[in-house]
Amino acid sequence: MKTAISSLLGAIIFYTVIPLPDHWPKSFQSIARWCTLIGLGIGGLLGVTDITLNLIGFPLTVRSALIIGLGIYVTGGLHLDGVMDSADGLAVTDSQKRLEVMKDSVTGAFGVMAGVMVILLKIVALSAILDHRCWGLMLAYGWGRWGQINAIAFYPYLKPTGKGAFHKQYLKVPQDLILGLVGLWGTTGVFVAFNPELWTLGLMATAIAMAIASGVAAWFNCRFGGHTGDTYGAVVEWTETFILCLLSIYRP
Repeated sequence: MKTAISSLLGAIIFYTVIPLPDHWPKSFQSIARWCTLIGLGIGGLLGVTDITLNLIGFPLTVRSALIIGLGIYVTGGLHLDGVMDSADGLAVTDSQKRLEVMKDSVTGAFGVMAGVMVILLKIVALSAILDHRCWGLMLAYGWGRWGQINAIAFYPYLKPTGKGAFHKQYLKVPQDLILGLVGLWGTTGVFVAFNPELWTLGLMATAIAMAIASGVAAWFNCRFGGHTGDTYGAVVEWTETFILCLLSIYRP
């Protein structure tokens, strides 16, 4: 139990900017197992903030922009940085040089365009979601991080060292994948329990979200021949983006 708690605290420190007391025990081994649950927590925080902003009177579009901005702040831009670096790597036709380009601290034109596209798509898609926005945010941010665990579990890591290397070293399969699924399916179960008339939406959205998370991880593996810490971040962000776009289609 102590090991699990210290690992969870380490995951909060690694994946977010939320401060924790220095004297609390923290371990960074096996932190990837918690990232889906942290994603659900971030989505819940954003959802509650959205409800609060609505009560204050902020218009829908302004609320959506503030929520997406808050999401970037809470994660410290960790995954968005991966989107930009991965895009710069994809812009290089020589696969041998891709990893070198991605390590460069200078962001290229393709990276900037990819980062801007992700942010704009998220804001526009969230602005089009009129109902059940809190659940939608939890769905997107939770499955985005489950997609990362999927990438860690099933595809090779391309570098001997790096921020993502220890994720694969300590990940337990299938236990850590199942832990995330329990949290995600449980969230949808609670949503359907309170909105039984929307059970079809809950099941379809969850099934498609799982397919998106798995598909994005597989696509990056296909393009790079494996994954790095940057592509892990890209999987998170693009999965979140596509799920929000999917949810924007629904109209009660």
